[in-house]
Amino acid sequence: VQLQASGGGLVQTGGSLRLSCVASGRTFSLYPMGWFRRAPGKEREFVGAISWTGTTTSYADSVKGRFTISRDNAKNTVYLQMNSLKPEDTAVYYCASRSRRTLGVGVEEYHYWGQGTEVTVSS
Repeated sequence: VQLQASGGGLVQTGGSLRLSCVASGRTFSLYPMGWFRRAPGKEREFVGAISWTGTTTSYADSVKGRFTISRDNAKNTVYLQMNSLKPEDTAVYYCASRSRRTLGVGVEEYHYWGQGTEVTVSS
């Protein structure tokens, strides 16, 4: 399983970015996908997740209302739309895939990880 995240960059406070993650090597459409982030000096944390059908999503409180996860199973791609960005959103963002069909929110619940894409929000 390979996950390739992209779309990170430098953006000003209040700006937007859309991250993408392309999956290969397994039946992408059958499994939930998650986004996580690791800020400098901090542990990796949950950002959001989407069910394999795309009908159920879950978000960390810190991003709820600002970030939106979506997926296009025909393109084997999951997206993270990030709006109203804040300096505290600065981190390396990772996409991940589960081996089980149920939605997960913990780092330990995901078994396949992308390489990360860096997001920097300037104040």
